[in-house]
Amino acid sequence: MRIVFVGAVESSKIALEALINMARAPALVVTLPPESAGRHSDFADLGAVGRSAGCAVCYTTDINHPAVLEAMASVEPDLTFVIGWSQVCRQPFRDVARLGTIGFHPAALPRLRGRAVIPWTILRDEDVTGSTLFWLDEGIDTGPILLQRLFTVAADETARSLYAKHTINLSEMVIEAVTLVETDNPPRIEQHHDQASYCARRTADDGLIDWNASADAVLRLIRAVGAPYPGAFSIYDGERIRIDAAVRFKNPGRFIGLVGQVQCHSERGFVVLCGDGECIDVLAWASSTGRRPPVHGKFHRHAP
Repeated sequence: MRIVFVGAVESSKIALEALINMARAPALVVTLPPESAGRHSDFADLGAVGRSAGCAVCYTTDINHPAVLEAMASVEPDLTFVIGWSQVCRQPFRDVARLGTIGFHPAALPRLRGRAVIPWTILRDEDVTGSTLFWLDEGIDTGPILLQRLFTVAADETARSLYAKHTINLSEMVIEAVTLVETDNPPRIEQHHDQASYCARRTADDGLIDWNASADAVLRLIRAVGAPYPGAFSIYDGERIRIDAAVRFKNPGRFIGLVGQVQCHSERGFVVLCGDGECIDVLAWASSTGRRPPVHGKFHRHAP
C-alpha cells in the first residue's frame, strides 16, 4: 500500500515512526519547513525521519497548493494520513489518494470538534474522552469514523499526560487502520451530528490567569495549557511569570489577603490567594529573568 503522510507536530512524528516500524513507510511525507516551526508549540520536523526511512519529503505551508497535489499524485497513493495539520484539506487534496484520506482527532467525535481540544478537555472537566481516526470530508471533523478508543480523563490530568495518552493510542491505531483499509471494507461509521460540540481556537494569551477565579479553576487552567502548549501565566512587578505546576495549599483559610497576592514562600515555591479565599502553592515557574520566588507583592492581569 502506497501512503502519503501529512503532519508537523509531536503526535505526527510518533504516528510516522509507527508506520515506518511496521514496514509501511510512506512514499511521501508532507510537512512544514523548519522555518515555520513557530506555527505549533509542539512542532516536530518530520523531514529527517522521513528521509532516513527512504520517504520522499515535501515541505509546504499550504496543504492545498497545486505543487503539493502534484507531488502527492506523483507517488500514486492508495491512502493519505493527515495527523497534526491545522489547515482544512479541500476536495482536490482528499481525492488524490485512491482509497481516501484519514485524519486524527484527540476527542471522542462528534464531541469536541475543532481546535485546542486537549486544553478544552481539561478546562471542561471532561470525565471521558477518546482518540479518533476518521475519514476526512468537506466539514471540520465531521467525516465517518474508522476507529475510536475511549478512555477516562484523570482528575489530575495535565496537557502533557493527556497528550501522551493520545499519542500512545495513535501509534497503535495507525497500524490497525492500515490493516483495516487493506481488507477493502474498512469501517465508515457516520457521526451523530446532533450530538456535536465545537472547541474554539486558543492563543497563548488565553493562558492568562484570572486570580478572581476559584483555586480549582486556576489549577485546572495551569494543568490544561502547560507543556507542550505555551502555559498559564500572570504578571508580577511588570514581568510575565509562567506557572508550570501548582497544587492546592494544604491549610485552607489560613491566609487573609488580597486576591492574587503572594502570601508566603513555601518549601518548593510560593503561595497565592485566589478569588474563593483558597490558596494555591506554586511549585514550578519560569520567567525571562529567572527571578527568585516573588515576595509579598500582587500578581496582576495586565502589565502596568
